[in-house]
Amino acid sequence: MIVVVGVSHRTAPLDVREALAFPKEDLPGILKRLREELHAEEVMILSTCNRVELYGRVTEPAAVEEASQRFAASRGRTREELAGALYHLTGDEAVRHAFRVAASLDSMVIGEPQILGQVKEAYHIAEGAGTLGSMLNALRNRSLASAKRARTETGIGHNAVSVSYVAVELARKIFGEMKDRKVLLVGAGKMSELAAKHLVRQGALATVLGGRRFARAEELAAALGGRAMPFESLRDELARADIAISGTGAPGVVIHREDVVAACQARHRRPLFLIDIAVPRDVDSSVRDLEGVFLYDLDDLKAVADANLRERRKQAAAAEALVEREVREFLDWQRSLDVVPLLQEVRRRAEEIRKGELEKARHRLGPLTPEQEAALEAATTAMVNKLLHPSMVQIKEVSKNGHAPEHIGLIRKLLGL
Repeated sequence: MIVVVGVSHRTAPLDVREALAFPKEDLPGILKRLREELHAEEVMILSTCNRVELYGRVTEPAAVEEASQRFAASRGRTREELAGALYHLTGDEAVRHAFRVAASLDSMVIGEPQILGQVKEAYHIAEGAGTLGSMLNALRNRSLASAKRARTETGIGHNAVSVSYVAVELARKIFGEMKDRKVLLVGAGKMSELAAKHLVRQGALATVLGGRRFARAEELAAALGGRAMPFESLRDELARADIAISGTGAPGVVIHREDVVAACQARHRRPLFLIDIAVPRDVDSSVRDLEGVFLYDLDDLKAVADANLRERRKQAAAAEALVEREVREFLDWQRSLDVVPLLQEVRRRAEEIRKGELEKARHRLGPLTPEQEAALEAATTAMVNKLLHPSMVQIKEVSKNGHAPEHIGLIRKLLGL
């Protein structure tokens, strides 16, 4: 039986998730210890900023509660301390959860791409620690394949839903390729820095304007592989830039209309994209009227992000349906494994009876020619196969319907196994 025990952004605040997170370098040792303590056949831990979960394969139902206790204890907590935040899922629900997590359907931001890599790495660490067996390995292969299908066959991952990504998408719509485009960063706010990093990764060249904290501008410029300039060079740098991102945290406007007008005169009608991520705003809103100037403030970016998120949610329904089909296929396969030992035992018992009766017949008939031996062997084998076939089909059907555990015992009794 597959079980999942953990907390996520849906059940626990950030400080609790941080306290429960596992350092990556400690995971191999923790996985081995948990497998021994739980007497589990397999274990894996997924630890991200939004969730910390233990995945396991156990044989005893009592191990589920034990897993909750051990999970909490491994981070210096008790089960009672995490009451309300800690969830545990078993069987079909655990499998469904694993598929939905990999497909980012349970993420804080639906369709976010990072979770797929994080899940893949978690399984890889468990594999390296020797705590990943055939069942969790099958869960890995099927859930990751399902997640990839959800991303390629639906629009769940389309359209930016973070402010920084929206800024990059809008820049691409204006300029096309970002390679060698000049990005001017005014101020070093977190969101503006993140947007600049996205642009630089796509080939843009960065310049950072620094004021009183020029050392910070130099540090950020080095991280972006660009250059730092004093704030006094604002107009000259606006004239050179294709994209300017401002997020200073100043109490009022820092990029005035006359600054942009002066820059436009030196730009020879090249478009200028201004991204104002500051609150209060850094850029004089009247520059929207200037020819060739595109200004988006935080409200504009959030409106685009919200519209994109709504579109992703629409696409999530298609992704949910796709993933659910994959889940059902995996569960059918998993249930079929429950009856494999029974099918093998029925076949073995039937073969024992056939050979025993055949031996008795040989004693009665006396010596047989090779042709007669072959005919007798073929006839008895065909009889057994025809008698067993309907039963085998029905046993497999029982497993698909999810009733295998409650019926296997009865079938054994009826067949005298």
